[in-house]
Amino acid sequence: MVIPQLPLARQLDIVFQQLRNELSLHPSGTVFIQIRNNLIGKFGVRHLPFEAKDGKFEQQHQKGLSGTQISSFLRVAKESLAYKAHWTHGEIYMDYTVRQSMLCASVMFESNYNMAHLMPVD
Repeated sequence: MVIPQLPLARQLDIVFQQLRNELSLHPSGTVFIQIRNNLIGKFGVRHLPFEAKDGKFEQQHQKGLSGTQISSFLRVAKESLAYKAHWTHGEIYMDYTVRQSMLCASVMFESNYNMAHLMPVD
């Protein structure tokens, strides 16, 4: 049975659906997505749960992203796909933070290539 490949934008819908609870807990972090053959494999959120000040650890008790902010973040992620060009393997890193109740986000792409696929076979 052949399963049709979902477009990356639809795959992002699924990723953000899975990350919704985690994003709602953390006011800042990085969403990472690994892509192989234009399919999302591993994904998750990197965040700092606490900081140290003067040698003392302080937990951050800030509220995470709201439902509206998560939807906006997903829209930014989908719009960023227009800048993914000519690569099928790589990673997408989406940094986010909430400042004065406003979502700020940036997106970075990393393309990956494998030299073994480029070498001639004898």
